[in-house]
Amino acid sequence: MREIQLIDADCCPALLEAPLTEHDADQLAAALKVLADPARLRLVSLIATQPESEACVCNLTAPLNLSQPTVSHHLKVLSDAGILGREQRGRWAYYSLVPQTLQLLAGALSATQGYGSCAAHDQPGNDVCFPSSTSAGLDAAPAA
Repeated sequence: MREIQLIDADCCPALLEAPLTEHDADQLAAALKVLADPARLRLVSLIATQPESEACVCNLTAPLNLSQPTVSHHLKVLSDAGILGREQRGRWAYYSLVPQTLQLLAGALSATQGYGSCAAHDQPGNDVCFPSSTSAGLDAAPAA
């Protein structure tokens, strides 16, 4: 049986600050795999947009058009990873978003050092900015 990666400060090194070790890359990849499923992404989105950012499993099956056991499986994976909190209320389990966990993942992927302003952002349709090779800590390519 495969173990779910718990998403915590140890799992999510900053991807863009320094080259990742093999161990760090394995941990970050495992954490990202938890969200790399369309049903799980939709569950996170559905729960986040509910009043008080919580939902009962009974209210999540219809929007996803999935069976209750399938939805429960995805909720368990998200809960085991720390993305969702779970509270039992009588027969029903209620799930809520744990924003700190998503912030850890976002922080691991955010551009923090050497990525200052980007003139490319001023271009219509360009919302990705890459650093120059020198700001990424690499030697600049030799001039031809």
